[in-house]
Amino acid sequence: MKIRKTLAYDDVLLVPKYSDIESRTEVDIASCLGKNLCFELPVISAPMDTVTEAEMSKALGNAGGLGVIHRYNSIADQVKIVEDASLWLKAPHHVAAACGVTGDYRTRAEALYKAGATIFCLDVAHGHHVLMERALKELKNFFGTNVHLMAGNVATAESFKDLASWGADSIRVGIGGGSICSTRTQTGHGVPGLQSVFDCFHADFSRDVKIIADGGIKTSGDMVKALAAGADFVMVGSMLAGTAQSPGRSHVNMKGERVKNYRGMASKEAQIEWRGSVGSEEGVSTFIPYKGCVVPILAEMRKGIRSGLSYSGARNILELQSKAEFIEQTPSGLVESKTHIMDRFGG
Repeated sequence: MKIRKTLAYDDVLLVPKYSDIESRTEVDIASCLGKNLCFELPVISAPMDTVTEAEMSKALGNAGGLGVIHRYNSIADQVKIVEDASLWLKAPHHVAAACGVTGDYRTRAEALYKAGATIFCLDVAHGHHVLMERALKELKNFFGTNVHLMAGNVATAESFKDLASWGADSIRVGIGGGSICSTRTQTGHGVPGLQSVFDCFHADFSRDVKIIADGGIKTSGDMVKALAAGADFVMVGSMLAGTAQSPGRSHVNMKGERVKNYRGMASKEAQIEWRGSVGSEEGVSTFIPYKGCVVPILAEMRKGIRSGLSYSGARNILELQSKAEFIEQTPSGLVESKTHIMDRFGG
């Protein structure tokens, strides 16, 4: 059996290129999911119950990105959250909401559409599955071109092509790379996130199906790498969790630190709360430091991505993808890539 080598975000760097960009304001980082679905910031918030409800959706929309409202509640509760975001996000903003691929997903999707959602995220951990095939075909047949179907997650070129042929308009690429995801240790399955983007970008497929890099993205530098590798958008959870706009209240722990809950939707705690039982535990629940308002965090993402494109001499994402040159870095290179003065002086 031949075993191929695969790459994660920390394994590579982008080689700086000649640039005639005199100001980073010349860099346009807009990206489109499809016709009339263009966004100034190529960032999507994850459909998790500690990341995205109405307030995060509003914040992402106002920043030029997209928030996907989670599905881990009743239809009525999710509809209320979507309606709250529809009232705030006037056209040309769009409201996105998640649904599953079993049970009441058709009923949920219809209710969400009536409430104002036009982007549906078919949200499952393993998207290369017969249930995804059935759900995509049914929803595509029912809604036609009135909605955008975002599907996933997948990790291979084969799975990307299958979901595209089943009717997906965009596909979340990445399995097991999230900071609170334990799929790889629990099941032994997964592909490094950057490698999945590489593979799916080079999949031989005729339809214009967008790639959303999802999982393992920790910094704006990782975002730039994902976009350079072929992603149209990045989806993030931990980078937005713990903010004022993420669901839930902050509290002060025993150490006097203000924190908020952040959990994987396959964690024991999350499963018990939203469905009353526990299946395979493929996530963890924890508390992270309270970060305050998400607005400056989104602004830093915008600046970081723009700066990243400028280092490749690229004025937009398509130009970045055509100019990008990746190199593999050694463990010593990774150490050198990070701020390391504290290590030298014991700070």
